[in-house]
Amino acid sequence: MHATATHFTDRTEAGRRLAALLGHLRGPGTVVVALPRGGVPVAAEVAAALGAPLDICVIRKLGVPYQPELGMGAIGEDGVRVINEHVLRPAGVTPEQLAAVEARERTELERRAHRYRGGRPPVDLHGRTVVVVDDGIATGSTARAACLIVRARGAARVVLAVPVAPPDWTRRLSGVADELVSIGTPSPFFAIGEFYADFSQTEDAEVLRHLAAARSGGPGEDGTAGPADVPASADVPASDRELTLPATGVGLTGRLTVPAGARGIVVFAHGSGSGRRSPRNRHVAEGLNRSGLATFLFDLLTEDEEEDRRNVFDVDLLGARLTDVARALPAEQARPAGGPFLPLGLFGASTGAAAALWTAARLGDGVGAVVSRGGRPDLAGADALDAVLAPTLLIVGGRDGAVIDLNRRARERLRCESELAVVPHAGHLFEEPGTLDRVTELARDWFNAHLAPCARPA
Repeated sequence: MHATATHFTDRTEAGRRLAALLGHLRGPGTVVVALPRGGVPVAAEVAAALGAPLDICVIRKLGVPYQPELGMGAIGEDGVRVINEHVLRPAGVTPEQLAAVEARERTELERRAHRYRGGRPPVDLHGRTVVVVDDGIATGSTARAACLIVRARGAARVVLAVPVAPPDWTRRLSGVADELVSIGTPSPFFAIGEFYADFSQTEDAEVLRHLAAARSGGPGEDGTAGPADVPASADVPASDRELTLPATGVGLTGRLTVPAGARGIVVFAHGSGSGRRSPRNRHVAEGLNRSGLATFLFDLLTEDEEEDRRNVFDVDLLGARLTDVARALPAEQARPAGGPFLPLGLFGASTGAAAALWTAARLGDGVGAVVSRGGRPDLAGADALDAVLAPTLLIVGGRDGAVIDLNRRARERLRCESELAVVPHAGHLFEEPGTLDRVTELARDWFNAHLAPCARPA
């Protein structure tokens, strides 16, 4: 069993940790849909945290006859059928064998659907954001089927969220969901259960208990909280929307979250096409939102551009786009007539840290503060580092020796106020328990200490 940051005590703990990455989905238009049986305890924690209804999407894996744990496809309610040809063909499964497995699993699917629903209709998904939750992703067949089902039932937006998944899961499943969320994608990855201390089978009785608790809004026999146990929270943003801003010949889409009485706005720069979907960035952003800071998470590259890895390291391109976004963003701010724009902070990860410093050098006092997480500030170049005026915090994991050295050298070039914060026991991705929380605290304190009302970036 791996000792890893994506190692969970049980499904309940996994659900609580997953819920911490999904706060941006809290709102009356969200529904949580679990894949029985193992996904239900995870989803119950997510639904409770989001104050959302909990429903199920009954799926049955179609296992290879001589290796049932290996999924060659899946079937679901509403006649959905997904076949994984990459498993089916190498396994040499005949059409007759596939039909036999499917018939057997269809009978079990209907039994479970009747037992779990008890004659009640599914929750209405039309026009809503649906969070599909399982206890992990292996081949992805069942998750794919679930996403197709909720989409067919009218979901306006589908989010697939799991505690753990293989490293290539986004490539395999990005086409069926609008957003993919996982706590970790460890490698090597052999089976979901290796990342749980307790991965015992979830029984029907536990599934029914969680569903009953969610319907009643109260705790079940095991103490699981339903949505009514979640108090109204000041954490709910006053404004939370997606918008597209022009930058260097393209439109870049991001998510703008503005809490009531926001004191500043932090733009997240990630050196790839996955900035707004990064669970780490969202985790930090939620912490900033709770402290009264607005956030804008967006993608510096389009998905097609990200395929060319040279673009990820093209700091001039990334910096120019971040600068364009920083200049355009004030027009999206609601403020009293003649009042100041929200002071601007930049949070950079990976090569996005270099882009943030590149932008800070060009916007001068239009940027109030910069924070880098596990970044490559050295790639901004000596001229840019010399020109940065904004107070800059460089956060690096204690186990990330090579990057610590690169950050120290970059800091020597900075003439502005700066600090280097090393988070003990953290690797490059800050996956270790508690390390990302420490990053959030450091960033929150830095931005709150240095952001002050400013003019529109020049």
